[in-house]
Amino acid sequence: MNKRTILYISVVLWIIWQVIAGAQDTPASAEPPATPAAASPTANAASNSANDQQLKLIDLIKAGGLTMVFLGLLSIAVVAFAIKNYLTLKADQLLRPELLPSLNQQMADGDINGALQTCRTQECLLTTVLASGLLRIVNQDILMDNVEKGFVQEGQSQMTQLMRPVNYLLTIGSIAPMVGLLGTVSGMIKAFQNISAGGMGKPEILASNIGEALVTTASGLIIAIPAMLFYYYFKNVFADIIGRLNKYLGGLLNSLESGKLTPIELSDIVIEPQTPTAMPPQN
Repeated sequence: MNKRTILYISVVLWIIWQVIAGAQDTPASAEPPATPAAASPTANAASNSANDQQLKLIDLIKAGGLTMVFLGLLSIAVVAFAIKNYLTLKADQLLRPELLPSLNQQMADGDINGALQTCRTQECLLTTVLASGLLRIVNQDILMDNVEKGFVQEGQSQMTQLMRPVNYLLTIGSIAPMVGLLGTVSGMIKAFQNISAGGMGKPEILASNIGEALVTTASGLIIAIPAMLFYYYFKNVFADIIGRLNKYLGGLLNSLESGKLTPIELSDIVIEPQTPTAMPPQN
């Protein structure tokens, strides 16, 4: 994750937070205040009561009830999985491009034992998948189909492990709005219970119940939006890593099959096989 992406995500989260804070600071009534001459004691009391009933953030959380507790746990999970994926999905750590020149030379020379030793001592995604294919070579009998099957099987296993935390973000982004909607339905049920109990003539009670109910829906959306942003970002990062992994393994496999060094592209840098320079004739 580069600095530009971190800045973009921070700005999005800051805008969402400012919208929430602005909604909390807005008075419940949009009607213009009455003039001192026309204002009655009853109107002044109602205005003061409305100002006192403005909910702060902690009050909104309490108003959501148990649903807000679950949504709070989901928000913590989003942050945890985002940090985990950021620390895990790094191409330099998973692919170790600095190992490619030595591995490429060992593959071209047919030094299977040397390549396996490098894979054991320098563990990463690239060496783990490569070792799985090389272990299928028995008695120096190189069958490329078996090596490729080893790459595919181990590669799928590693992909599943790496994508699991990324998929958790998708799961949270999907269920958070539904959890918020469940809280809204619960609040509406409470509002209708107040109506049946004789609260039809007190619209402020119904408005309070409905407002409290909508808090859970807003909270669910606030959690889901960053979760989905993180999911698609890390999914693209992971797809780029897998594409580079396949490119590196293809080059190493070609070196093993042909017995010659194969140029391997590292992002914008291409590692060309080095040819020995001719020595000048001696007189």
